[in-house]
Amino acid sequence: MTMIIDTILEGKRRRLRTNPEKVLMDASGLRLWADYLDVEPGFSGRIDFIHKINIPSLFRIRCSAVKEYEPSQITWKPSHITLSFEKEGIRLKERKFITIYDTAVSCMTWENTGNSPFTLFLELGTEDGSFPTTYGKRLAAVYFCNGERIKEREWAVSPGEKKDLCVAVQICLEEETERMESACGEIGKKFRSGKEGLDIHIKEYQSWFDKTPEFISDNPVIDKTWAYRWFIFRHNMMEPGIGNLKERYFCEGRSHKMSKTPYKPEGWEFSKLIPLSVPMHLLDLRWYQDKEYGRSILHTMRDNQDETGEFHCARADGRGNPYANFFGWSVWQYYLVSGEKAFAQEALPVVKKQREAWKKVYGNEEDSLLIQYVHQLTGMEYQPSYWYFHDFPLDCRDEKKFTPLKRVDRNVYHYLNTLATAYLCGVCGDPEEERYRKEAEEIKKDILEKMWDGESGFFYDLHYQTDEKAYVKNIVGAFPFFAGITDENHVKCMETLFSEEFDTGCPFPSVSKECKVFTPEGGWMGQFFKGRNGCIWDGPAWPYANSIILDGIGRESLAKGHEWDEEFGRYFMKFTRLHYYGGDGETPYLVEHYNSMSGECISDDVDYSHSYYIDLVVKYIAGISVYPGKIVVEPLDIGLEHFCLNNLTIQGHDIRVCLEKENRKLTVSVDGEERGNCEGLGRLEVIL
Repeated sequence: MTMIIDTILEGKRRRLRTNPEKVLMDASGLRLWADYLDVEPGFSGRIDFIHKINIPSLFRIRCSAVKEYEPSQITWKPSHITLSFEKEGIRLKERKFITIYDTAVSCMTWENTGNSPFTLFLELGTEDGSFPTTYGKRLAAVYFCNGERIKEREWAVSPGEKKDLCVAVQICLEEETERMESACGEIGKKFRSGKEGLDIHIKEYQSWFDKTPEFISDNPVIDKTWAYRWFIFRHNMMEPGIGNLKERYFCEGRSHKMSKTPYKPEGWEFSKLIPLSVPMHLLDLRWYQDKEYGRSILHTMRDNQDETGEFHCARADGRGNPYANFFGWSVWQYYLVSGEKAFAQEALPVVKKQREAWKKVYGNEEDSLLIQYVHQLTGMEYQPSYWYFHDFPLDCRDEKKFTPLKRVDRNVYHYLNTLATAYLCGVCGDPEEERYRKEAEEIKKDILEKMWDGESGFFYDLHYQTDEKAYVKNIVGAFPFFAGITDENHVKCMETLFSEEFDTGCPFPSVSKECKVFTPEGGWMGQFFKGRNGCIWDGPAWPYANSIILDGIGRESLAKGHEWDEEFGRYFMKFTRLHYYGGDGETPYLVEHYNSMSGECISDDVDYSHSYYIDLVVKYIAGISVYPGKIVVEPLDIGLEHFCLNNLTIQGHDIRVCLEKENRKLTVSVDGEERGNCEGLGRLEVIL
């Protein structure tokens, strides 16, 4: 079966919390997209190419009889939006979208239902055929109407007359003459009429989703969120093709955070490579049928690895910070599903190089743990433990009152990357396998012995010189469960997660409510020095951390005979509801972080991708664990009556796992043949 993305996610108008008069249109190209659009025919608002540039208009259609287009009825679908407007004498229906190869298209039907004529005017966004960018290049724009290059820009519409216009503009870099010529040829074929062009676009857009697995259950919110997470990938898929970003990758978001001044965006933006989130992309994308994405992401990361081996954020024209990440571990997980030894062989020197870089840059002579000197570079800036040893000063930006730490998250990632390197060595016949296994054990030993506090039952960050514990229950204190290094001695940490300390109504906040500086809305002790939407990890709830915590809970529940299934299910549903505006289960709207007490979005980075969800569904709800040459199916019981996971490719085989509705029988099929079954939720092992 195929997941029809427009049917599943269709809804009403989507808008930004901070710009509610605008409209979101999320069909995006590999390089061209709309930050937001004005409510009027054409493409005006804030439009971007490769990185944020805030083009105010690609083109507009002016009507002599209309001053504004509110109220309008707007229908949102992943592939396009529909704007319907009617006033006395005028009826307009517009469908608009951006194709994968960066053509902005508006297909309109204007109808004169009155007694007086009106005139339509096409206003081009550029008269000289080019736009500036922020990265030292210019864009070329070529305009079409009904499949032909623009010849006229004014049309009179008489009473009783209908006028169909399909206006398209192709955007490329000015030097890309061959690419522009090819794209313009396609426009001439596809967009001679609005209906024909729209149908072609919808089919092409849907083709990406034809290669996704399908999950169907008796919980419609999980099913819809599964589809929404695949949409987020398609929306954030980029291929600048220049500079540091030559191959396809997935950005964290299409960046609503920056300032909106035309051609002068300022601030942080997400339409670039950010190594922090890449491992999460790989965990989810390993279940996509086309395994080329693993290779292109590997190449993009390798292209932005410095001489020591650290991965850096990258724009087409520059590089930024080297964030902590568990890339090596995600590469191993990707390999397990693909089964492609060539991928492992290509990845091994890349992950080796990163691992050695971390030892050199962050290591110390006393133990195997790494030191975090810059709090922003684990992606969890302003977590309170960095200020614990100075009793949480009011001015947390005072460098004299800040303490570097041996961080739980950085060292859990280090352990997983080291272990993955050993595993990849084993696949590739590399003689260093045993060395990496031993080093992984040393890291594990130091985490368990030095960071664990048995009395309070939590893992803590350590003072970088003295190894004193910073007694702050940051959410990363539960990351060792994600790494699979805990045992029965650490149960109290799991219980703490489910206690009042972390119960905020939302999924897990970034720090315990008992912390002195707990601030669910994201400031620091009443200060909002990074603005209302600033990234502060002292109380808000973040999808990033919640996906890791849920992974750890699921892993621990399987290890403990399903002891934590109910808790996994409860918090998984809380996480699921974060994907919708106001938690309504209707309007898809995942952002970067939330007020952990109220659930309010406190960022405008809609359809944000620095967490994972698909992998959680596959591993714990469908229950599929992958090993070399086999799978084990053992679902957690979260209360589903039935489910079916289809269209899944593992190590070259088509896999189907279903809990049947009628008789509650769990079945596993490989390449269309049933290979195992049991009554209810049990455990099945299948050799591939």
